[in-house]
Amino acid sequence: MNQSRPTAETWPIGVGLPQLAGTTPDGRDVTTAGPSAWRPAFHEVAAAGFTEIDLFTSHIRISELDDVGRQSLLRTLGEYGLRISAVPLARRSIIDADPDRAAANLQFAIDTVRAAGELGVEMVCLGLHQPLTQAQQEAHWFWLAQGEEDPDDPAVWAAAVDGFRTIGEEAARAGVQISLEMYEGTYLGTSESSVRLKTDIGLANVGLCPDIGNIVRLHRPVEDWKVMLERMLPHTNYWQLKNYLRDYDPATGAYFSAPAPLESGYIDYRTAIGMALEAGFSGPMCVEHYGGDGLSVSATNRDYIRRILHAKLEAPTP
Repeated sequence: MNQSRPTAETWPIGVGLPQLAGTTPDGRDVTTAGPSAWRPAFHEVAAAGFTEIDLFTSHIRISELDDVGRQSLLRTLGEYGLRISAVPLARRSIIDADPDRAAANLQFAIDTVRAAGELGVEMVCLGLHQPLTQAQQEAHWFWLAQGEEDPDDPAVWAAAVDGFRTIGEEAARAGVQISLEMYEGTYLGTSESSVRLKTDIGLANVGLCPDIGNIVRLHRPVEDWKVMLERMLPHTNYWQLKNYLRDYDPATGAYFSAPAPLESGYIDYRTAIGMALEAGFSGPMCVEHYGGDGLSVSATNRDYIRRILHAKLEAPTP
């Protein structure tokens, strides 16, 4: 965690847009295409009132930019008054069932951490979720279909610990923090398992990202969101926030979920943010939303968070 807490106005709240493609409409790789391919998204993000962006590697792979390319990226961001608050790596598990892919993902994470340090980005977010299955790609919402799951195997658990420790050590040398994202079916799929994994890694610059929205959207029984946060917030250094409607009909056993703005969904984020502040959280936040105009909903979420921060940080003491 950071040593000093930001104010409600200065707290870094970046927008995460995992839906941004890695190729341009005419088929070019966004990473290598350069500023002409970067500007459209940056323009939209800035027009929505953001000053921070969480740059997903599914859109731009900072590890594959040379020194000239990285300086060009910083200049282009500067044209729109933007800075990178975090770099999330999605679906690049270091314990992928394919050993060659697992090794490549480990090296990609290390290369990304080094690039983040050179760019002055202090946070890289990693997870253990694997590429979407065919069933997930065909589902109305990908989380409604069964994804790959980490095995109940001590040797694979140890490989995850060793891999994240290697990445964390490299990150410490680069002046970067690592945050591990909660995601179902992985060793980061429950609060208890997440805390255990972080504890086994045992590095001060490796913390947790309690993305509890990934859990409450599932069509099955899940942990209580307050319990998840109570366990994870003392270890949290970065937080991806999104919300969902959630309902359960005991008569039929049917579940329902759908994306919702932070203030309208199942999770009470006024309470959740208060819990985070009480736990000492002071890291960057990231707002996400799937479906519809995700950027505009994310901007609404950002404004909502700032209102809550103002209320909580300026509240009179009893």
